[in-house]
Amino acid sequence: MSTAEIQPPSFAKGEVATFDVPELVVGFDLDMTLIDSRPGIQLVWDLLAAETGVHIDSELVVSRLGPPLTWEMANWFPPEQVDAMVKRYREHYPSHAITGSLPLPGVAESLAAIRALRGRTMVVSAKHTPSVRLHLEHLGLDVDEPVGDLHGAEKGTALREHHAGIFVGDHTADIDGAHAAGAVAVAVATGPFTADELRGYGADVVLNDLTEFPAWLDAYVLEQRLEALMKRLASYDKLVVAFSGGADSAFLLAAAARAIGPANVVAATAISPSLPDVELEPAARFADGLGVRHVTPHTHEMEREGYQANAGDRCYFCKAELVETLQPIADEFGITAIATGTNADDAIAGFRPGIRAAHERGAITPLKDARLTKAQIREASRSWGLATSDKPAAACLSSRIAYGIRITPTLLARVDRAEEAVRSRLAAYGVQNVRVRDLGEAGSIEIDHELIARVDHQELVDAVIAVGFTAARVDPRGFRSGSMNERLKDPDKYR
Repeated sequence: MSTAEIQPPSFAKGEVATFDVPELVVGFDLDMTLIDSRPGIQLVWDLLAAETGVHIDSELVVSRLGPPLTWEMANWFPPEQVDAMVKRYREHYPSHAITGSLPLPGVAESLAAIRALRGRTMVVSAKHTPSVRLHLEHLGLDVDEPVGDLHGAEKGTALREHHAGIFVGDHTADIDGAHAAGAVAVAVATGPFTADELRGYGADVVLNDLTEFPAWLDAYVLEQRLEALMKRLASYDKLVVAFSGGADSAFLLAAAARAIGPANVVAATAISPSLPDVELEPAARFADGLGVRHVTPHTHEMEREGYQANAGDRCYFCKAELVETLQPIADEFGITAIATGTNADDAIAGFRPGIRAAHERGAITPLKDARLTKAQIREASRSWGLATSDKPAAACLSSRIAYGIRITPTLLARVDRAEEAVRSRLAAYGVQNVRVRDLGEAGSIEIDHELIARVDHQELVDAVIAVGFTAARVDPRGFRSGSMNERLKDPDKYR
């Protein structure tokens, strides 16, 4: 297909939402796992004792939190009074037990670690559901799904319903709940049981407390996702990798070489006015270091009206041109699959019409399908010793041209020269990210935010004007990936 004009067809988001690993869903127990609710709970029991005249050892009660309230109440009241006492306890609870609770160390970091991995969270507790919600709201804990009134193996019902693959708790009953759901039982020794007791009961993982959870989770999830990636890649006899030279496609190329052998992998770096000149030589060197064949076909996206027009769907036409250019190369080598370096973050970040174009033309996205995030790709790249592990993001030069300004090779070359001029003047500062956004005749200079107060703005402005811009300024907000999208009036139109 070589039409100069392609209108993007309708495309359901679900069509690109196929994954080789399940979504990360982590469940937590509440009391003594996420929060220390003992002071407030003890106060409620003391109030109940004062009201009824019944002796209640509230210190003993809070030393064994975990089982349902009715079980504990039966230790202090006759059976016929239990339901009434539970009701009274719950009446006192919102006013006296919530404000006294505190988050346990590592809670905020643990929830943030799950978010960073694009995961979801839930709480499954024996506590009354309204009380669970009150605790979470009071402490500002961002949990997707609070579930109460479940204990022990019963917790497995909620965990299965929400597809939780990990359950974290401090009690042996939490281990029962995890195992009932087929989830990994992670135990923290912050409740009534010691680490050895939890381990002996059958916990899959035992941590001293939640401060150790983020590191464990990162390592565990990365291992699972890398295993899924390698399994997927190994299912192909041969593969063409669309290799831009960036961190994502470089890691994919290295993974493919490991999975099926370098002789069965072709790295294809498209040459066009939109590729910065400085990218080609490092890409060739990287491919050579892996021992894979490196080809450099010329793409002609500039001949596509949709690309030149530079509306919000410009990337659609670029990716269409790329995949259609690589297809004859794949055919020549007897290869049935073309892979792009799209990652899990790309799939949900703003609008990415290029992903849609590649999908429609049969390209595969192994990194996305393994749910590998940008951070995980960099971490895995470091562990593999890849030179691209810390390489700054380097989108094509056309991403620097404001939407609505017609793209020409002259404009792309001007941006390339401007960025090289800025980068050379900031080399001594160890600059990572440089963008010169073409807003027409004016250039907007974006650099690492931490450098903005340290560098001579006028020197950078003069450098950009010297290569052909009539005016320029340093953006005080610093570098922001995809900042041109902020200027798009109707981004939903192109999602």
